[in-house]
Amino acid sequence: MTRAVVMDDYGPPSVLRLAETDVPTPGAEQIRVTVRYAAVGPTDLAIRAGHLKGVFPGGPGTVLGFEAAGVVESVGHSAQDVAVGDEVAVFLPRLGGYAALAVADFWVPKPASVSWADAAALPASGEAAVRVLDQLAVSAGETLLVLGAAGSVGRVATQVAVARGVRVIAAVRPSDFDVVRGFGATPIDYHDLSVFSGEVDAVLDASGRSDLPAAIALAGGTDRVITLSDPRGPGLGVKLSDVVPDGVVPALREAMGRLASGELSLQSQVVVPLAEAADVHDKLASGSLRAKALLEI
Repeated sequence: MTRAVVMDDYGPPSVLRLAETDVPTPGAEQIRVTVRYAAVGPTDLAIRAGHLKGVFPGGPGTVLGFEAAGVVESVGHSAQDVAVGDEVAVFLPRLGGYAALAVADFWVPKPASVSWADAAALPASGEAAVRVLDQLAVSAGETLLVLGAAGSVGRVATQVAVARGVRVIAAVRPSDFDVVRGFGATPIDYHDLSVFSGEVDAVLDASGRSDLPAAIALAGGTDRVITLSDPRGPGLGVKLSDVVPDGVVPALREAMGRLASGELSLQSQVVVPLAEAADVHDKLASGSLRAKALLEI
């Protein structure tokens, strides 16, 4: 048994409660981690509310959380290049991060130069950013429009794209213009994409709330447009990005390497105790908290 925040059912943040729950023994190619920090992401809120039942079945006993960082507690007999006691960041597409112990299929070593908080905040956003950039096949000299470029995924995608020699047009709030300029991107107001008069080669939608039809028009069609979360995407002919298992570890290693070298700047963070997960969900849902929230175990 381990301490965790579980869902009683789908619903408002109050369905989350602290409890004792079973933790499986790691499979042959898995590890089990003693979690230091677990991150809270927007998809966690959507799962809890019941908006993604077809993709992430939840309900009573579900432990949310796609990303965490901690120390390896046990190792499956076929897991490679990892040992008990190693410090790692883990990506958890099958959830389970809001717990003192979590079983992981995907992990990356935590460099000494990376804080525990940054290590926990990186895996889901870093994996998604690198994956979608690779799926879009954006190359040096091309122009990429990033919707939501100041969020956790968008800011990683923007910085990685710029480092790869891509020209980035960053659609953000006016208050975030200076942030994305600091990444080497050109900011535009996400409320009105028509202020950009040129064309783009590809679009990465990390917002889910921007003007996706206008972005499609700027790209001249949907061939190189991918959204991470906009439910309108499939109806518009836009691909909804999903995890590609073989690409997860390379994506994590690239993102962590760039973070360790100082090439990446992550979203500001706020750390709260695990028991306050429901309060964090409430604040994120209301918009009163814009920082990346981390649960300290």
